[in-house]
Amino acid sequence: MASTPDFIEYVCEQIAGAGEVRSKKMFGEYMVYVNDKPILLICDNTVFVKQLDCLAAEMKNAAVGTPYPGARQHYILDIDDTAFSRKIVHILEAITPIPVPKPRKKKS
Repeated sequence: MASTPDFIEYVCEQIAGAGEVRSKKMFGEYMVYVNDKPILLICDNTVFVKQLDCLAAEMKNAAVGTPYPGARQHYILDIDDTAFSRKIVHILEAITPIPVPKPRKKKS
């Protein structure tokens, strides 16, 4: 089951104020960007964040799961807890670099 546009809108509303928030549909699911940095992965109306050392203490009681077959385990973020969600997003936004697109090879 793919994520619904209503759920994506809800997630973006929950973390509003954490920076410039936008979502992008990717492979049938969604990535949420904050200040152009990929922060949240949404699959099947579930919000996932990477399991990083800087989040271990904050997310120690969080459920874990895989967003898609073959993926590494991620924390599942309780997006209904607005203050906690924003806190996690702020932590991730501070350490996540803005992705730099790879240069494309010219056709010969």
